[in-house]
Amino acid sequence: MRGINISNDKKRDAEVAFESIVQKSKVKYVVGNGDEKQNIKILKSTIDLTEEVLVEKYGTLKALGEAIIESDPELDIEVIGRKISGTHKLYLNKDNKIAYRVNMLQIVRTPDGAEKERKDLAKILSNITGDSLVQWSGRKVPKEVAIRKFVFVQKYQLKHVSGLTYDFLYSMAKELHESKSLMFVGTGKKGVEPLIITTGGTPYRAFLEGRIDGDKYCLILHLTNMEVKTLNNDGNI
Repeated sequence: MRGINISNDKKRDAEVAFESIVQKSKVKYVVGNGDEKQNIKILKSTIDLTEEVLVEKYGTLKALGEAIIESDPELDIEVIGRKISGTHKLYLNKDNKIAYRVNMLQIVRTPDGAEKERKDLAKILSNITGDSLVQWSGRKVPKEVAIRKFVFVQKYQLKHVSGLTYDFLYSMAKELHESKSLMFVGTGKKGVEPLIITTGGTPYRAFLEGRIDGDKYCLILHLTNMEVKTLNNDGNI
């Protein structure tokens, strides 16, 4: 599990763990014989069977077309259709060789598609660990208001890593549970700046929800980058 630095309303902070919780659907799909269906990956083609490589091999596109009619060089029945697993994403250069050093660029284009500007892609560093601190802003939002105002696109569960952090997180969850509200949390000096979970990731506004059941607790970090706007009678915001 990953770590996050977070402080409470008393400005006391601790590093705790967090992870994404994915709920499995209760609905399952089966095939004709009743077995549960499985998703698999099938190899569609390989680099040496791409159009660019074959054109280079046969000289011209016309010659390639004639070869396809005669012998189907774009097909390899020993390879195509195989089940594959354990894949990794790689970047290739123009010669289809593995690129070990990749410089990401940001290209700005005009409405007609012409290139306007090209610059190195700036990767914003994550700001939830190290010297950065996720802080309570002091702004509480009632749950019934938050659910109608924001579109939450991701959520993480905060977890304790020791007995002390258990008490720390339980106390936060208890306060939010009893107030039936979410706490707006953020980074920066005033604790209002967006959270960046991963380097180069999207900045999100974050809200903390707490639930308790006896000595059990649940702290959920809700992330949003969209806000619901209300339309008036004229259809304007």
